[in-house]
Parts: sequence; structure tokens; C-alpha cells
Amino acid sequence: MILFILCFVLFLIGLYGVVTKRNLIKIIISIAIMEYSINLFFILIGYIKGATAPIINDEVQAAVFVDPLPQAMILTAIVIGLATTALLLAIAIRLYRKYGTFDIRKINSLKG
Repeated sequence: MILFILCFVLFLIGLYGVVTKRNLIKIIISIAIMEYSINLFFILIGYIKGATAPIINDEVQAAVFVDPLPQAMILTAIVIGLATTALLLAIAIRLYRKYGTFDIRKINSLKG
């Protein structure tokens, strides 16, 4: 139970960074922290203490297995999160080249 609460706290730390920071790089890092906390939460949902890998053979008949579906979903989510982070960083670099700053308030005032 404490691990689920820590995942929620990690998500709130990322949300705090998105809401309060003005630097684009810090906002992107905060979004990545939020993504990782959600991934960790889903992995913890699929975990069962004392369970084995879901490999069925002749020796293992009535064992408790770990659910492989959240693990497969999170592998996909990690790839999508990586692509999203790369896209956000590319946009931030383009904005820096155009405006010369990562501060979103200065970028907003320099429209044009």
C-alpha cells in the first residue's frame, strides 16, 4: 500500500513542476516524472508477492502467476513516453533557437 502512495506522491511532484516552473526543460522533466510514476503504478498493480513468471510447463501445474498484461502495456507506454519526450525537447530547442530563452513568460511576450 505504501508503494501506491509513493507513486501518487511522485506524480504530484511532477504535477507541481509542470504547474509552477517557467523553464521549458524543467517542465519537460516534470512531465517525464509524471509518466514514470504512472508506469510504476501499473507495474505495481500487476505484481503479486511470491508469484512466478507466467510460463506453463509440465512441472508447474497450480502455481500463482504474475499478470503479464500490465508489463506489456508499460513496455508500449515507455516507448510512447520516450517519443513524446523527444518531440517536446525538439520543440524546446526550436523555441530556444528562435527566441534565445527557455522561459515561457519571455517567449509569450516575444510573439512574432
